[in-house]
Amino acid sequence: MTRLTRVRPDGRDVQFTDLANVLGARLPRLPHVLRLLSENHLRDTGAPAPLLAALDDWLEGRTTHFEFSFRPNRILMHDTTCTPAIADIAGLRDAVAEAGGTPEDLTPQLPVEVSVDHSLAVDVYANPQAALRNGAREIARNRERYAFLKWASANLKGVHVNPPGTGIMHTINLEQLATVLELRDDGFAHPDMLLGTDSHTPMINGIGVLGWGIGGLEAESVMFGQPATLAMPRVIGVRLEGSLPPGTLSTDLALEVTHQLRALDVTGAFVEFFGPGVVGLSAGDRAVIANMAPEYGASTGFFPVDASTVDYLAATGRPERLTRLIGPVFRRMGLWFDPAEQPHFDAGLTIDLSILRPLLAGPRRPQDRCAPGEARACVEAAIDRPLVLSAKEDVPDGAVGVAAITSCTNTSDPRLLITAGLLARKARQRGLQVPRWVKTSLAPGSPSARDYLDRAGLTEDLSALGFDIVGFGCTTCIGNSGPLPPVIETALQQGKAICAVLSGNRNFPGRVHPKLDLGYLASPPLVVAYAIRGVIDGDILTDPVGTDPDGAAVFMSDLWPDAEEVSAALALGYRSKDISRAFYQASENPEWQAIDCPATPQFAWDPKSRNLRRPKFASLSETSRLGTYHAAPLLVLGDDMTTDHISPAGWIAPDSEAGKWLIDRGGTPEDLNVYASYRGNWEVMLRGLFTNRLARNFLARDLVPAWTVLEDGMQLPVYKAAEQMQAAGTPVVVLAGERYGMGSSRDWAAKGVALLGAKAVIARSFERIHRQNLIGMGVVPLVITDGFIPAKAGVTASDRFHIDLPSADLAPNRDVTLGWERADGSRTPITCRADVQTGQEVAVLQQGGVLAAILNRTLGRKTPRQDAAEVAGNSLFL
Repeated sequence: MTRLTRVRPDGRDVQFTDLANVLGARLPRLPHVLRLLSENHLRDTGAPAPLLAALDDWLEGRTTHFEFSFRPNRILMHDTTCTPAIADIAGLRDAVAEAGGTPEDLTPQLPVEVSVDHSLAVDVYANPQAALRNGAREIARNRERYAFLKWASANLKGVHVNPPGTGIMHTINLEQLATVLELRDDGFAHPDMLLGTDSHTPMINGIGVLGWGIGGLEAESVMFGQPATLAMPRVIGVRLEGSLPPGTLSTDLALEVTHQLRALDVTGAFVEFFGPGVVGLSAGDRAVIANMAPEYGASTGFFPVDASTVDYLAATGRPERLTRLIGPVFRRMGLWFDPAEQPHFDAGLTIDLSILRPLLAGPRRPQDRCAPGEARACVEAAIDRPLVLSAKEDVPDGAVGVAAITSCTNTSDPRLLITAGLLARKARQRGLQVPRWVKTSLAPGSPSARDYLDRAGLTEDLSALGFDIVGFGCTTCIGNSGPLPPVIETALQQGKAICAVLSGNRNFPGRVHPKLDLGYLASPPLVVAYAIRGVIDGDILTDPVGTDPDGAAVFMSDLWPDAEEVSAALALGYRSKDISRAFYQASENPEWQAIDCPATPQFAWDPKSRNLRRPKFASLSETSRLGTYHAAPLLVLGDDMTTDHISPAGWIAPDSEAGKWLIDRGGTPEDLNVYASYRGNWEVMLRGLFTNRLARNFLARDLVPAWTVLEDGMQLPVYKAAEQMQAAGTPVVVLAGERYGMGSSRDWAAKGVALLGAKAVIARSFERIHRQNLIGMGVVPLVITDGFIPAKAGVTASDRFHIDLPSADLAPNRDVTLGWERADGSRTPITCRADVQTGQEVAVLQQGGVLAAILNRTLGRKTPRQDAAEVAGNSLFL
C-alpha cells in the first residue's frame, strides 16, 4: 500500500501520497514530470515496486518496458473534437440498445468540460459591433450542432458545455478550471492532472498542472473508465538562464524554443523547463511557452509549481483555502520548484534569455524562426521569386492581407494584449493608419479582456487601427479568418504574394485561409506594427513602420512601450473579479439559452440533417484490421503532411465534393460553413479528406488533390476509389513521409483514413497524437526504418504491399518486414516497426479500435485475448 502523510496548515488534516518518502533518494534526480506521473501511477495502482525499478533503470540509462497508468481527474474538449466524440457515444448507445443492452450504461465516469470556441468566424471586422454580429452568425450557422451538444450536456452525466462567447478552452482551463491541487471532500489531496482533446492542452503546464493532448478516441476510452497508459517517456530538459531584455516578449522566447527543440527532435517527448531563468518568467510567460509544445513536437512543455503559480491563482480569483495549501503540500511531496535543482534528463539544451530579440516564425512552419529583417527574404525563398514592389500599385507584392491578434497562445496573457494596446495608442497619437487591404481582428481568449482593455483606456486605440474585438474564440488561428478583402482576392488573382501575420501558433499553408500559403507568427504588438506597415519588407524593428500626416517617419522605437508603461496600464485595467463575472455574463448568452434539446437517452438522428449522421464505425460490425494481406496503395504522400492537409477545418468550396453533397441537400452555396462544423457528419468529412492543395498524391503525375488512380489508370476522387476497392475486396494502405499527422489533434484525420478502408499507414515518422488516433480507429501505424522514401520510390497503382501482421503476433514496437511487389514481378523488402507502444494499444488494435473495445466492455463481450488471459490466469486490458 502506498504510504500517506498529512499537513495541517490551517488546523485541518490534508492527506496525500508520501511521494518524497516513496521515491527516496531518487526524487531530486527525477524531472518533475516523472514525479507527477509516479504520483498518479501510485495513486491508481498502489504498487510501488515495479515503478521504482523502472525509475532506477531510466536513471541509469537502461531500457525499461514499464508502462505508467495515468488517470486524469477531468477531460477537456472543444466543440469540434467533442462533436464527433459525442456522435460516437450516441452511435454506441444505439448499438448497445440494438444488442439488447441499456443505453444509459454508456455514461462518462469523470468530468468532461467542453468549450464552444472553434467555430467563430471573422465575418465582420474593424467594427465596434463585430463581436455581437459574428456571435449571432455563429449561432445561426451552428444551431443544430449546438443543440446536439446541449443534448449531451443534459443526458450524459458529467458533461458540461461552456457556451460560445465564454472564451478559448485553454484560457478557461488556465483562468478558472485548473486547481493545481485537487482537494477531495474526504480530506485527500493530489496534484491536478488532466487530458485534453486539443494539441495545445499543455498550455496548462505553464502553472504546473500536468496535462497533454490526446485524440478524441483516446478521450472516449478514458472517460469510460480506462486509464491512459504510456511507456516510459523520453524527457528533455531545457535550462533557462538570464532574463528577457526589454522589448523581448514571451512570444519571442516561445518561437526560439520551438525552433531549437524541433531541431533537437523531441517528437512525443516530455519537455521540462528548469534553471534560474525560470524564476523571472511570470505564469503568463510560461503559459505562452508551454502552449507551443505541439509546435516543437513534444507532449508537454512543463514548468513546475512555485510562488509564481500561487500568485497567478490568487490573481485570477482562486479561493484562499486552496492557495494557502499548495506550498505546504507540494513542498512535502517534493514537487515544489527549486531553481538550483539539476535533474537527470535524456537530453537537453540551454537557452540564455538575455540574448534573445524579437522574432517571427514562418512563412510556412512555426519552427522556422527568423529575424524581422529576414522576413522578405524568407518569403522570396518560399515562393522562389523576388517580390516586385512598386509605390504605384494599390496592393503591393508581399502585402499583409491578414493581421490577427488571435489564439490561446498570445491572448491569454494580459501583458501581451496591454503591450499591443499601448503600441496602438502611440501609433494613433502619431496619426498612423492601417492600409485598407489589411483585414485586422482581435479575438481574446477570455471575455474579461474586454474589461481590462476598457479600463486601461486601450479599446478605442485598438479600434482606431481596426483591431476591434471580433469575438472570444480561436478565429483566425484555427482557420476561421472569414472572407478576404476583395482587393486581396484581386491581388491573389494577379499572382501577388500575400501574407498573414498572426499571434497564433500555426502557419501551415492554407491554415489561416485556404487561399493564403504564407504566414508569420508574431507577438501581438508586432501584429499591430505589421498591420500599419502593410507589407513584408525591410526590418520593422529599424525601418519606418509608417509615416505621420506631417510626412515624418515613425519608427518602432517611437511606438514600443516600456515595461513601466505596461505595468501601469495593467494595474489600471486588471481586476481578478472580472474573470468570473465576465464568464458568467457570457454564459447567459440568450441565443444559446434559447436552443432546445430533447431529454432522451438516445439521440434522435434526423435523416435530412446536413450536420449530423450516425457514425458508420460506431457499430458491432467493427473488427480487427490486423492480419496477412496484399494491399494496394491508395495514396502516396510526402513529408509534413499535417492533420490540416489530411482533414481540413476551413471553408467549404461550393464546387468541392463536400460542397456538392451539401448543396444537393439544401445547403446555401455562398455560406456552406467550415469543415470543422461538420465533424458530426461522416459524409461531409469523408469528401473533405486530402483536399488541401499541398496534399500531393505521388501515385501518378499531376493528380488533383483528393484524387487517386486505380490499377487500370482511371482517376477518381479518393473516397470513390476507396469505395470501389472495398467492393472488390482489395485492402488498401496509405504511404507517407516524415512527420505524418503533425499539427492539430483532430481525430477525423484518422477516422477519415479508416473510412477509406486503410488497414495501415506506412510512414517515415508519425506525430504522437495522430499515431494514437490511428490506433484508436484500428489502423496500424508502421514506421519505415530503412531508406525507403515513398514519394521518391516510384510506387504505382499496380504495386502491392504484402503485410504479415497476425493479431496474435502483435507486440509493442514489433519489427515488421513488408514485401513491396511491383507489376513486373520484382519484390523489395521494406523494414518497418509497428509504432504501437503499450500493451493497451495492442489490445485496442486487436479489437478493431477504441469504439469496438468500449462496446465489448459495455456488453460484457469477451474477446479471444480475454479468453486466453483467463486460461492463463492473467488480467489484461480490454
